[in-house]
Amino acid sequence: MCGIVGWMNYEENLSYQTKIIDLMNKQHAERGPDSEGTWIGKHVALGHRRLSVMDPENGLQPMVKQFGNQQMVVTYNGELYNMAELRTELETLGYRFTTQCDTELLPAAYQEWGVDAPKRMNGIFAFAIWDELKQELYIARDRIGVKPLFYAHVKDTFVFGSEIKSLLQHPDIRPVIDEQGLAEVLMMGPARTPGEGVFRDIKELKPGHWLKISRQGIQIHPYWQLVSRPHEDDFETTITKVTELFESSVRRQLISDVPIGTMLSGGLDSSAISAVAAKVFREEDRGPLTTFSIDYQDNDQFFEQNEFQPNADSPWAQLMAEFLQSDHHVVYLNNQELIDYIPRALIARDFPGMADIDSSLMLFSREIKKDLTVCLSGECADEVFGGYPWFHREEMVQADIFPWARLTHERIPFIRKDVQNKIQPKEYVEMRYQQALEEVPRCDQDTPKEERMKELFYMNLTRWMPTLLDRKDRMSMAYGLEVRVPFCDHHLVEYVWNIPWEMKAHNGREKGLLRHALKGILPDEIIERKKSPYPKTHHPLYLQTMQKKVKELLLDKQAPIWDFLDHRVVQRFVRQDLQQKHLPWFGQLMNVPALLAYWLQFNQWLVHFQVQWR
Repeated sequence: MCGIVGWMNYEENLSYQTKIIDLMNKQHAERGPDSEGTWIGKHVALGHRRLSVMDPENGLQPMVKQFGNQQMVVTYNGELYNMAELRTELETLGYRFTTQCDTELLPAAYQEWGVDAPKRMNGIFAFAIWDELKQELYIARDRIGVKPLFYAHVKDTFVFGSEIKSLLQHPDIRPVIDEQGLAEVLMMGPARTPGEGVFRDIKELKPGHWLKISRQGIQIHPYWQLVSRPHEDDFETTITKVTELFESSVRRQLISDVPIGTMLSGGLDSSAISAVAAKVFREEDRGPLTTFSIDYQDNDQFFEQNEFQPNADSPWAQLMAEFLQSDHHVVYLNNQELIDYIPRALIARDFPGMADIDSSLMLFSREIKKDLTVCLSGECADEVFGGYPWFHREEMVQADIFPWARLTHERIPFIRKDVQNKIQPKEYVEMRYQQALEEVPRCDQDTPKEERMKELFYMNLTRWMPTLLDRKDRMSMAYGLEVRVPFCDHHLVEYVWNIPWEMKAHNGREKGLLRHALKGILPDEIIERKKSPYPKTHHPLYLQTMQKKVKELLLDKQAPIWDFLDHRVVQRFVRQDLQQKHLPWFGQLMNVPALLAYWLQFNQWLVHFQVQWR
């Protein structure tokens, strides 16, 4: 994986303005530690930082390709899993290639199929192509949104980049937030509305979309979206197809010219990926699969069950490692380092995030990177197959709000009254919820129950899942680790989308269909294990430290956070005898320590990015 940036202005000669594009490109140094490059024309400048995965000796970018009198320049972040098939198809059409990397295929595909080129691609990607002859810039993003891409258009300036911090290096792009951006951070965070970049002038290119800018203006169009249709396969056929699609996805994603392995928690999803990967490794005589799991200092002493985390991962990961005979590594995190890395995680993510959940993944990625360059992860099976409690509890199913945000209203009292009046927090969340409902692809033959379940799945796939994918990308790429997500294969997502809820919840279990499909692939104990999410620390030191840090922040009445949060309300709250399990939760799966850490990150974000409130 890599980092990409670009700057375009039809009214200005950029030929000698190297400093700005270099500054933008520098922000992605961690994403691309292996090489860097820029290409500058009269009206466009492109930058690239490379993490070499395929054909490390070649594939330097930005890459220039000539087709007759037509010159195209590409900067690309991603991986095409159907590279071999796409290459063969293009060669049949007369194109010739000089490297073994997938970058070279992109300008040829664009030359041949134009704006529809991404429809031919199976992979995770964000790329830009400059057509020198037509003086047009084309950018596109993968269907599910695994790879990030943001842009801003201010007057005559158009900029884009893998991360928002790169855009903010351009003098025309300022870190200004308005009412909408503040509502995103205070009420939707750490999730984010698709297409929103929080800062006033910054937008996200939505997953499955392309953008083209020419002298006639900007066009933005979807090239992929979910389609609802009747599911005609019986249960056994459905199981067969799900198994085939899943195994095909894992096989495709094991292509690499650098060391590759898997994250293994001992849960259903990562175990399934690891099992198929280990099988492929045996078939191809690639040696034992390398697997990694994570645990916390003194977790055996302090772990406490809750509805979202019913059991610890460690024994299950060990069981699977022995079953696979993998080269297994356990990464133990100490709580002080976990806390110390929270500010780094914020900077990597560009927004307040999941605090210790982010910093732990960053540290986990740091350790994995010592042995691997590419890692497969079980992310997104819950969104695709229905693994969360809110899919299975009737009161959550019927709640007229994002299911993970049912308790977000508990945050409102902490917001200053004057700020509440400006951002209308409750109404903002309701408005975003209604927007999501309006987007849901409908099928006339669906029952009311099926229709409601599709609404929940759509919100999870388009609102919650991007939060997890963004987190995974930022925390792993902070150490130059490429993470692939087989459950996000668009063929699998498309097929499972239309499977009726009764099949998905086979035997009344979360991910019941997937569990049944994995029989014979996984040990029965793993198949029957109750879902447990990515682990977090239960050590009392974490809550104590967060409470102490917020108390210290309360002493600094000039801290920018107090322009937005009510100092007295926060003070009363922090002085309580806070408990790890304190309820109610505060939306987005935030318990007390997570909320305290989010406030700390919010203040750090305001300071680090010099955020200006309009």
